[in-house]
Amino acid sequence: MPRRIKNTIVTAKVETTVGTDAAPTGAANAVLVSDATVTPLDAQSIDRALIRGSFGGSEQLVGPASVKLSYSVELAGSGAAATPPAWGALLQGCAVAEGLLTTPARVEYTPISSGLKTLTQYYYDDGLVHKLLASMGNCTLSAKVGERPMLRFEWTGLDGGIVATPNPTGTFTAWKKPVAMTKANVIDITFGATYAAGVLTDGTIYNSTGLELNFGNTVNFTPMLSTEVVDIADRQSTATMEVELTAAQEAALMMKVKANETQSLGFTIGTASGNKVLIFAPAVQLTNPRKSELNGNRLIGFDLRLVPVNGNDEWRIVCL
Repeated sequence: MPRRIKNTIVTAKVETTVGTDAAPTGAANAVLVSDATVTPLDAQSIDRALIRGSFGGSEQLVGPASVKLSYSVELAGSGAAATPPAWGALLQGCAVAEGLLTTPARVEYTPISSGLKTLTQYYYDDGLVHKLLASMGNCTLSAKVGERPMLRFEWTGLDGGIVATPNPTGTFTAWKKPVAMTKANVIDITFGATYAAGVLTDGTIYNSTGLELNFGNTVNFTPMLSTEVVDIADRQSTATMEVELTAAQEAALMMKVKANETQSLGFTIGTASGNKVLIFAPAVQLTNPRKSELNGNRLIGFDLRLVPVNGNDEWRIVCL
């Protein structure tokens, strides 16, 4: 019988000790994914390059190798304002801290540069499991009009082995339904907003097609003769957007581009407690302005550079 692509289960769990198998289970650690792909062995091939007195190639040796995994998950709350969402553990593997805060009850995710966590991940491919140990990754948040808000993860991990084994049964009750990216479900891109204790105030709202935020983690696999490690060595967070502007607004934003100015940005997805996600960046530089169109209407696109103000504060994701 053929093996089926839909018969895929992914499990992920934060490791207590880096590189030690955390044994994620389908009952407690299943990840509700879309478009999952795995590279079972991302190896450095070593060519023997032998000369035998005639044309012909040589065998290659398998050199240092890691395992790569990518998938998307839906961006939704947990259903309760003080409870971390199911994807919270995944963000922790992307150099992000999880904080449970009160007044109001909320969960905040912020970037970090030390004390990074790693994940053990199992990719079950219809009877075969690929194990990633000490995995770390990068995340891209996409929230565009007419789509589901999504988190796209790209992981690198140490090779924990490949074993023929039956798939576990995944329990997905912690994964909640996202809201659709529509006018009724968002507070659009807001420049000049102030964030405090789960609330955005002030600022100017701009009509947009949504936001895409790339954490910008530099994830490296470093093999040596005594150790092999996966690590995040740097972060440069960026974003993109397209907005509808009046002529005066476009002129004003172009002045900010030319002056290398930064400004704050806010964006809110969802309206109901337990399924409301707020994104805030305190210092955003607009770059690379470009003209685009939507159904004959003028839009202006920008790339955004999210820079720190006091360190490890380029952005925050707040679940309310």
